Amino acid sequence: MSPVLSKVPSQALSQVQRATYIGCISIVLWGALALFTRLTEGAIPPFQMMAMTFTIAFALMSLRWWYQGHLGLRHLRQPKLAWLLGVGGYFGYHFCYFVAMTKAPAVEVSLLAYLWPLLIVLFAALLPGEHFKLKYLIGALLALCGCAILIGKGGIEFQSEYLTGYLLALACAFIWSGYSVASRLVSAVPTDAVGWFCAATAILALLCHLAWETTVWPSTGTQWMGILGLGLGPVGIAFFTWDYGVKHGNLALLGILAYAAPLISVLLLIAAGEASLSWSLLLACSAIVSGSLIAGINWKNRTSLRLK
Repeated sequence: MSPVLSKVPSQALSQVQRATYIGCISIVLWGALALFTRLTEGAIPPFQMMAMTFTIAFALMSLRWWYQGHLGLRHLRQPKLAWLLGVGGYFGYHFCYFVAMTKAPAVEVSLLAYLWPLLIVLFAALLPGEHFKLKYLIGALLALCGCAILIGKGGIEFQSEYLTGYLLALACAFIWSGYSVASRLVSAVPTDAVGWFCAATAILALLCHLAWETTVWPSTGTQWMGILGLGLGPVGIAFFTWDYGVKHGNLALLGILAYAAPLISVLLLIAAGEASLSWSLLLACSAIVSGSLIAGINWKNRTSLRLK
């Protein structure tokens, strides 16, 4: 345990652990992203789907406000920095990702965009009261290797003609890691405010859709199930629990554990009969799990593995 944490009451430490576990809910839900997206059958334009799913996320938070007996207007008034981080993180990441996918191969874009967990580990050390830990870096790099095996199983080849797409993919990584780490600076902002950030993101996505895309409504119940699942899980609850986790939990450890999302994604696809088990999957699983264990182990008490 670091000298800083040793001075924190045990009750506060348990709150950090609880927030870390809550943040892990997001990782599990993001693991379902590929499965729900597969259900939409690729029929819905990306910005339209973004507008629809973020609207569902806003509706989900609105239900919470209705249950509490108000309309959520009390959560509208937030610092400018909170609005910039929230809307900039949600809309900025997805905008860069969708555009990058049109300008570079999906494998390379996905791998570059998924540098954000590693960047969280590095950036988290810059926060007040935080310290760089070598085990976090080792764990993140090992998990990144596992992620690369999963995403690039068909081979990874960077080519100069796709530079714009690569840069946009890197922008994704910096945007999401920056949002996650900088959220600590507005930790007093309640997670309920994320509902309004989702609403603003939905509006911006709708404007992009109207400007660049042709509307295509889901034509089957399966497609609607996919959109509803995305809005409730990977886009809805996941953003709410991630907000709480990065503000109050172990940020660096959450970053490393985030590499489990693509692994969960593949396992769910296998369970659904959409993918098959392979040696590359087992190797990727070993790397990701090993990286997480290295990051989470308490070196001063080797008999226990616990979130610190």
